[in-house]
Amino acid sequence: MKIKKPLFLSQLSLFFLLFLILALVIVFSKINTNKKQTIFSKAQTTTFFGFNIHSLSLLEEQQIKEVLSMVSQCNNTNMIRFWGFSAGGERSKKWAPIAASKGAVVIDNSSAFRMDPEVPLVVPEVNPEDVKWHKGIIANPNCSTIQMVVALYPIHKVKKIKRIIVATYQAVSGAGATAIEDLELETKAVMEGKYFYPRALPHHIAFNVIPRIDNFEPNGYTKEELKMINETRKIMHEPDIKVSPTCVRVPVYVGHSEAVTIETQEPITAEEAREILKNAPGVVVEDDPFNNVYPTPIEVAGKDDVFVGRIRKDLGFENGLSMWIVGDNLRKGAATNAVQIAELLVKYELL
Repeated sequence: MKIKKPLFLSQLSLFFLLFLILALVIVFSKINTNKKQTIFSKAQTTTFFGFNIHSLSLLEEQQIKEVLSMVSQCNNTNMIRFWGFSAGGERSKKWAPIAASKGAVVIDNSSAFRMDPEVPLVVPEVNPEDVKWHKGIIANPNCSTIQMVVALYPIHKVKKIKRIIVATYQAVSGAGATAIEDLELETKAVMEGKYFYPRALPHHIAFNVIPRIDNFEPNGYTKEELKMINETRKIMHEPDIKVSPTCVRVPVYVGHSEAVTIETQEPITAEEAREILKNAPGVVVEDDPFNNVYPTPIEVAGKDDVFVGRIRKDLGFENGLSMWIVGDNLRKGAATNAVQIAELLVKYELL
């Protein structure tokens, strides 16, 4: 019996298909580079002018070479300006420098270049000026890092943060299409009293949580957790800030959630933090817990902002503050942030 896919999964496939078609159209259509207005839409991320080199496994290496050849010819007549890579680290390492050498700007969604000191790692609400020193490649940060720094940086500017303790509750879509299908099929199997062998994750995900995302390192942290540490420091320009993450996969399709506690150098009240965040770019405060108002992933899915609730004085630190942060990992955690980076390039006339 064929199981109907969730609506968002169909939308995700459509996004990648439109992403591919649009890129091919751009290769053959001249972009009016005299226009100074922003040509991207944060709400409609399919307008991102780029090329997903691994979309739906449609391209093999020979095809990639042919497209790069076309891009090289097009760039001689100013026809293509951006490439968006979401191809995985190894392909990005191989092809992103080649694409950049053809004259386009590469916005890479993999981890390949994030900690390269020659490559900006950008969250537009936090460090937009960093795009100005790019050398052809700009890195898009990890999904869980993006939403956390969007919410924390406005507080950091007012009351410097010394320490961050975070536990993430990350959706299966962050592990790819197979993980999405596994959650769907495994849930159905459990309800029918059948066994389903997990393909994408190390344990069953239906009705379960898995305290591991990516591989473990010798120090006991996973690669995902180390990404949050290192990327936060680079994006916020704070190499000494202490970050202690625990990353967990949960049976949710879309939307990462984070329970975050911070320690600031100076005291900060929940009321102060709430006012700071209400005026912060890209942040929506939903914080009335006594009336059950706080963000949840099912309500945040499909939205571009980062949502914050349960803001309260932490009882474990003298200058502590705790909060709940939720964001759509496919949008702000990936596609929307990449589009916003491209908008910055247009804004600063860096093309």
